[in-house]
Amino acid sequence: MGAPGLWRVRPGSQTEQVGRLALAGLVVVFLPALPLGNYLVYPFLILTTWFHEMGHGMAALAVGQDFQQLLIFPNGSGVAQSLIAADASAWRQVVIAAGGPLGPCAVGAALILASARERLWRPALWLMGIAIVVSVLLYVRSPTGYIVLPLVAALLGLVAWRGRPALARFTLQFIGLLGAMSLLRDFNYLFTAEAVIGGERILSDTGQIAALTGLPHWLWATVILALSAVMVGASLKYALAERRPKRPDNVLQFRSGKGR
Repeated sequence: MGAPGLWRVRPGSQTEQVGRLALAGLVVVFLPALPLGNYLVYPFLILTTWFHEMGHGMAALAVGQDFQQLLIFPNGSGVAQSLIAADASAWRQVVIAAGGPLGPCAVGAALILASARERLWRPALWLMGIAIVVSVLLYVRSPTGYIVLPLVAALLGLVAWRGRPALARFTLQFIGLLGAMSLLRDFNYLFTAEAVIGGERILSDTGQIAALTGLPHWLWATVILALSAVMVGASLKYALAERRPKRPDNVLQFRSGKGR
């Protein structure tokens, strides 16, 4: 029996895991408001940009176009430059434009799903680190990317190699959430028809889709946001489902209105 007025969090329970992920997300969001916080959160900022721009580049390759280079600027913005054939159909261009916001959420959901199987934890982290290194060698062409991305890849490799299983799983889920957060970080950009990137005014992703389809950019922004929420929400629900036998209560206790 527990003490009256207290409820306890079981190790590995859904409540504990969701709490950790929520705390980590809050730290990333609010760190910039603290002294030196911008420097601490900077690698995560660059990683979310990498997710977004690689989404454009991989979408270009998937529809038979040429992904040339990825530029990440010191302020955290970026651009993926692809060579699009003059006769490329509108749907191919729509796929490339949508790949930026949707691609990271799809990858993030896949990483979160992988966290549901212990045998996949370390291989998925190694694969993620290798993907970052390969992208730096093949596509990244900016000093910021050259410096920050290999450090992130090295950290993922270290966790995969030496990290405890719980840390490996948490890291996998957290990186997956960062993929999804690349969309939330650019929420205003998603609902904007134009943006200034690298000193140049260009159409936003949804602005490009609107120009190609004739439908308003805010409609496409809503559709993309809804699809992303479904992907990430479903993956989290599956990965964090409590299917394991009950374990002893943790010592972490919270005040509640009912006893056990």
